[in-house]
Formats: sequence, C-alpha cells, structure tokens
Amino acid sequence: MPLYEHVFISRQDLSNTQAEGLIEHFGAVLADNGGKVVEHEYWGLKTMAYKINKNRKGHYAYVRSDAPAPAVQEMERLMRLHDDVMRVLTIKVDEHEEGPSVQMQKRDERERRPRN
Repeated sequence: MPLYEHVFISRQDLSNTQAEGLIEHFGAVLADNGGKVVEHEYWGLKTMAYKINKNRKGHYAYVRSDAPAPAVQEMERLMRLHDDVMRVLTIKVDEHEEGPSVQMQKRDERERRPRN
C-alpha cells in the first residue's frame, strides 16, 4: 500500500487531550477503510505565521500512514468537514524515515548542511 504523511492543525481552544483525540479519531477512520497508522506525533500548540479562521495559534499533529488512496481521501474529506480542524496537508512518500520527525528532534541532534 502507498505510504503517506499527514499534518493537520486544529483550533487553539481545544485541550491537549482533545487535540490528541483527533489523531486517534482520524486513525480509526483510516483503519475502518483498510489502512493503518504507522506512527503519530503531537507537536503541541504553536504560533502560526498568520491568522486562520481568527486563530493565532493551533495544535499541530503529524501522522504517518500506510493506507490505500480511497481511505486517505475519506479521512481528508472528514477532516475538512470537522469544525475543529483548520488545515490539512497530505504528502505521498516513497518510504517513512526512521525515528522522530525533524520537528520533534532536539536542535543539537539535527543534521546541518554546510553553507556555501
């Protein structure tokens, strides 16, 4: 099955447990349609560069999935209809990277490219 990475932003007035509950809810949607969540991360409440729906901050979540395209389309459709989800980004990848995402790595652990 194809591999995907999803990032979504939920409203700032949700609690942390509600925001993490959205990850599990949409993971269940994938599972019901024949896919599975490989890994997920809750990135926390972060300030955005510009307001979205009158919100200055948002809860960021990251999901790695292994699912057929119709399952991903159904999950995205439900995300766009959900009142608490403000933005969704889905990317198809060739393979999932090992370990935590770049967002969760400590600044010292990140690989730096030399400037030319």
